[in-house]
Amino acid sequence: MDNTIIYVLFGVFFLLLVLGAPITVSLGVAALATYLSLGENPMSFVQIAFTSVGSFPLMALPAFILAGALMEAAGISRRLVDIAEAFAGPVTGGLAAATVFACMFFGAISGSGPATTAAVGMLMIPAMANRGYDKGYGSAITASSGGLGVVIPPSIPMVIFGISGMGLQPPAEAVAEFGSFQTLSIPKLFIAGVVPGIVIAGCLLAVNYVISKRRGYRGLSDHWSMGDIGRSLKRGIWSMLAPLIILGGIYSGLFTPTESAIVAIAYTLVVGTFMHKELKWKPTLKTLETTTWITGRVLLILFTATVFGRLLVEQRVPAVIAEGMLGMTDNIYLIWAMVITFLLFVGMFMETLAAIMILTPVLLPIMYMLGMDPVHVGIVVVCALAIGFQTPPLGENLFVASGIGGSSIEEISVKALPFAGASVFALFMIAYFPELSLWLPRVLGY
Repeated sequence: MDNTIIYVLFGVFFLLLVLGAPITVSLGVAALATYLSLGENPMSFVQIAFTSVGSFPLMALPAFILAGALMEAAGISRRLVDIAEAFAGPVTGGLAAATVFACMFFGAISGSGPATTAAVGMLMIPAMANRGYDKGYGSAITASSGGLGVVIPPSIPMVIFGISGMGLQPPAEAVAEFGSFQTLSIPKLFIAGVVPGIVIAGCLLAVNYVISKRRGYRGLSDHWSMGDIGRSLKRGIWSMLAPLIILGGIYSGLFTPTESAIVAIAYTLVVGTFMHKELKWKPTLKTLETTTWITGRVLLILFTATVFGRLLVEQRVPAVIAEGMLGMTDNIYLIWAMVITFLLFVGMFMETLAAIMILTPVLLPIMYMLGMDPVHVGIVVVCALAIGFQTPPLGENLFVASGIGGSSIEEISVKALPFAGASVFALFMIAYFPELSLWLPRVLGY
């Protein structure tokens, strides 16, 4: 490893970040400066970057973003919230619990944390305030539950991890010691995210129950009403079918994750226009604008982060870090604790997709050396960085919830701390018990 090159790469990157440059500019300029320092042709920089955005799986990114935006405009998200409320019934803190369930439902459509927070928060934060909930608390649980949008499949960060990790082969010494590794695929990552998503949701629900009991937040009704549940299911039958069609098609092998996103768009257009009759021309155009903006921002990050990651691999940075960590300890639990702490710290300051693209070439070889399954590693990375959605200073979900509910970022951040603690507890469970991630893919034959 050439230390001078590493100093240039990270020195320029952190200097630009401190000066307030966007993450895309910081990554791109740092990588270009390193290429020039190596005396290489800058054209190769452009070629690598261009190739990074030309993969077929990446087409799922704009398609899932558009599907999520269309489903909100078509009234699908509102019906999913109604179903969640009906099932919450008399449970203490039932409306907040319904928010967690609604985020799980919508997460099975949108694949985005901020999109899930916005779609569910627009409906649930005002509803909780009207029911006597503290507005800051309502915003906090919505922001915390919104992270389920990237854990419950389909998930945009899982797509990015899959693309980033597919080209990284296990080191020869790892294969010699542990034998062949499971192949990394996006459908397998999607399936592996189901149980961890339920585990995180369960921890959030437990914390909500304790806090609601102490604050006196009662359920929505005195008892469960089969009539209300039946009516909400009848009104939301087309909404419930959306995640079933998307995930069922992927898991059955009927179509790829990319194709499933196109199916989701077509399904939403049909349901919103002919069944719900709520999808109007202007909101539809607005969803296209939203999709273009978000996709463009993500692709710019991917464009520059790929070159940055390639330089890290070429300069053997992952191998050096792996040797350093393994030199300190070979205890897998201690190493997971160090990795998780590092990921939580990064998630507080860096956008999730950029962090995945930069860190995957570093972390995956380390975990290969420990004999870890790449799918399990991907789930832990996504879950850890998802917590960053609810922790300041970046905390995108906090800003979304603050904009909807009107509470300050500081107030929401403090009230979200118990939920962040619950998510971290769930994260350690997922890391220390790989079967939580790997059991379902194995059962389904992946």
